[in-house]
Amino acid sequence: MFKTSAHRNMDMTEGPLFTKVLFFAVPIMLSGILQLLFNAADTIVVGRFAGSQALAAVGSVGSLNNMIISLFVGLSIGANVLVARYTGARDNAAVSETVHTSVLLSLVGGSFLTVVGVLLARPLLSLMGSPDDVINLAVLYVRILFLGMPVQMLYNYCAAVLRAVGDTKRPLYFLTAAGVINVILNLIFVIVFHMSVAGVALATIISQAISAWLVTHSLMTTHGPTQLRLSRLHINGRILKEIIRIGLPAGIQSSVFSLSNVVIQSSVNSFGSIAIAGNAAAANVGSFVYQAMNTFHQAITCFAGQNIGARKPMRIVDSIKACMIWALLFGMVFGWGSCLFGETLLGFYSTDPAVIAVGMERLFIVNGPYFICGMMDVMTGALRGIGYSILPMFVSILGACAFRILWVVTIFAANPSMQSLMISYPVSWALTFAVLLFFFRLIWKRRFLLEFTPEELARR
Repeated sequence: MFKTSAHRNMDMTEGPLFTKVLFFAVPIMLSGILQLLFNAADTIVVGRFAGSQALAAVGSVGSLNNMIISLFVGLSIGANVLVARYTGARDNAAVSETVHTSVLLSLVGGSFLTVVGVLLARPLLSLMGSPDDVINLAVLYVRILFLGMPVQMLYNYCAAVLRAVGDTKRPLYFLTAAGVINVILNLIFVIVFHMSVAGVALATIISQAISAWLVTHSLMTTHGPTQLRLSRLHINGRILKEIIRIGLPAGIQSSVFSLSNVVIQSSVNSFGSIAIAGNAAAANVGSFVYQAMNTFHQAITCFAGQNIGARKPMRIVDSIKACMIWALLFGMVFGWGSCLFGETLLGFYSTDPAVIAVGMERLFIVNGPYFICGMMDVMTGALRGIGYSILPMFVSILGACAFRILWVVTIFAANPSMQSLMISYPVSWALTFAVLLFFFRLIWKRRFLLEFTPEELARR
């Protein structure tokens, strides 16, 4: 039996790791896949009932949205690591301070993002080269989505708190309820009221508000250090500095990653609306593969955080091995499976043979070796979990982001095709993974072997 707190939380500092990682990760994986299914419903409903232009509008803004919101989503990683670390160290007062600081930060950050998204939607989409037949719909879609940014940020931060203490089941239940409502509203707004992209955007923010309320209510009614009391919402300066120290590099990394994807999306846009639609459909399929693997990035961040707090360095290494194996297995099964059943999967998004052909091209090049990305993310999460957030930021920015941009202006410029564009993804993953692994081994030798006592190094 795993040791739990209030029958929901998980003690990551004790017990068999290989199975415990899986038990922790599966609810997160199911939550993410369900969320992607519900998000895919936006794309499917638009593609089927509003046409290729509406599909291209929805599909062309994903990288832009991610670029804008990544900074504050990254800060939620800082909150996650701190709650996990203080939980492992049994410092209940610090856990409570982190929870209340994080929730208030999410509301402030979400409000700021609403203003930024509404004001900058058109100029940024124009800068990306959105086609004239797509840009007006894309601007409308982005602006409505960003009106719901405060509740989206609130959900992300509250869910990060639950994950840090091992409670991964309740977010699954909340997303399921909100997602079903999202799909129903999609169908009503688009098919019945003919609202096109405005309908799916409105359905999205309503469902996000529901999931945010559910997860916030769960923290307010829980018992223990993670209990949320609205009267105690405040910013603790020391906690905020730690959240920023750990989370800001993660947010910057995600923003720059998204920037590199914006550059690639801009290159895709040069091929026209059919290529945009096909790439968007394949990217949606690929997001399921990524979610299956990224679950173990989240797992290792929490496991490393709790065990660094409990001063069990060898258990961190064992956790990395377990997460790496699971990420590899899930990446291969999901990635190769998406290629095998690619035409069927893409058929859910569009019946246009030209769109499906473009999508299949991306699936084979990107999804086949996607497991490399999963292993890369595990190493990133491990470094963040033990407090090294700046290092993976720089490595990832140089190894993946800058490399991709360089690829676009050199290799792609010399051979402007979808194949030459998409192959930049697996090459950049492999390069970044190798460098991250090297630095972790270096940190192990130069810090862990000196900082911890022989007794602590033997603890598992």
